[in-house]
Order: sequence, then C-alpha cells, then structure tokens
Amino acid sequence: MPRSLTQHPYTLLARFYDRLTPYAPAMNRHARGKILGRILARARSACDLGCGTGATALDFARRGLKVLAVDFSPTMCRLTREKAGRAHLPVRVLRGDMRRFRLPERVDLVTCEFSSLNHVRRNDLGGVLRSVARALPPGGWFYFDVNTAKAFEEELPRLKEKVETSDFVVFLSGSYNRRRRQARVDIDWFVRAGRLWRRRQEQIPHGWWTDTEIRRALGRAGFGRIRSWDGPEVRPAKMKSRPGHDTYYLAQKRRG
Repeated sequence: MPRSLTQHPYTLLARFYDRLTPYAPAMNRHARGKILGRILARARSACDLGCGTGATALDFARRGLKVLAVDFSPTMCRLTREKAGRAHLPVRVLRGDMRRFRLPERVDLVTCEFSSLNHVRRNDLGGVLRSVARALPPGGWFYFDVNTAKAFEEELPRLKEKVETSDFVVFLSGSYNRRRRQARVDIDWFVRAGRLWRRRQEQIPHGWWTDTEIRRALGRAGFGRIRSWDGPEVRPAKMKSRPGHDTYYLAQKRRG
C-alpha cells in the first residue's frame, strides 16, 4: 500500500461513521434494553468507552444519568461534543486509550458497544479490563459485546462492499489469518475535494478471544458475576444475526 495514501485508522472512518453505520444506534439500544433494563433504572452515572460519535452517551444523558464518554479518536470526540451541544445534553467527553484510561470519578456502569473491544490487540485485553474495574465502584457493572473468531473467519474473507454517496465512494474488503489470530478491514476511500476526488486508505485491525479467555481475564481484573448472550438473543430479529458471530457480556465488579 503506498505510504502517501495510508492514514491513521479512523481518520476518515470517524468522519463518515454515522453514514456508514446508520443501523448501529437502534441495534445497540435494543440490546441494552434486553440486558441492562433494571441496571439502567438504578444507575446514576455511566461511561461509554469507545463512544464513537456519541449515540449511546446521548441516550444515557437523556435518561438523566451523569455521563462520561471516552474515545481514542479525536474526530469521534469532537463529533460527540458537537452532538451533545446541539442537543443541550451534559456529556463530558474525554480522549483516552481504553487500555489505560482514567476517569475523574467512578461511575456505576461502563459500556463498550459495537465490538469496540475487538480493536485492541489480544495481549491488551487485561489492561482494558483493569482500567474498567478501576473506573467502577464495588458492585459496578461492565457491559460489552465482541465479535468472535467465527464471525471473522466466515465474514471477512468475503467482504466486498461499495458505498457511494455524493461526496465519497468507499470500497471495503477484509482479510483473516487464523494462525496469527489476526483480522483486518481495508478501506479504500475516494473523497470529493471540490472538482477533484482524493484517494485515501485505512486499515482497521481486529483481534478476538475465546469465551474462556474473556471470562478468565474478567476474573483476574476483579469481576465475579459474569453473564453472556449470543447476538441473536438480544439483537433485533429483523437483523437476522448469525448464531455464534458475536457475544454480549455483563460483568459485575466484586464487592470487597
């Protein structure tokens, strides 16, 4: 890949994220309703980790929660602030790395949705979970979803998608390496710049873990009560999710 065309991951993807994933907020909201109903009813504060463009953080703020939103992408952070400002909602946005983020205060609930956790390397899972545990009081909750190896193995090698709009055209393709436990989405952008089109490319790496590895890492980080759901159990039926392609987790930090 020519060096001059390659950009840092999420440079352009963040800018056009909402237009490429218009289904995500409703899907995430549906799953939260299935899993977090009672917990959200009691929570007073929440942090959305890997907040993207802020849909979940704004949902929490509308419920009256004290909300923090964390993302590593400066563009994602800016877009979340802008959305919160337009909606007149009090969301505090922090740029941070999920592997080592720190909050100014503990929150009752940390969420990490839409497989954001898959964007860290395998060896970094423990760091993320320790950082989440530090952000929670005893008895606090961590809710997240991840894509599985089965999803990457079956979906990425045949990913060939084109999205065309008036100001950008994007081609998406994927690759999967079972031996190295690595997967990647390659994004080839053509973005309108006046009368011209500029070409840029991004690579989005993905990692994954087995259920046993996730549960073991949660236990080591201080989480005790752990439940999980297969994607089709909690996603909207109309999405026709495939069994075994993603898993939703709810873990509670141990008391004492």
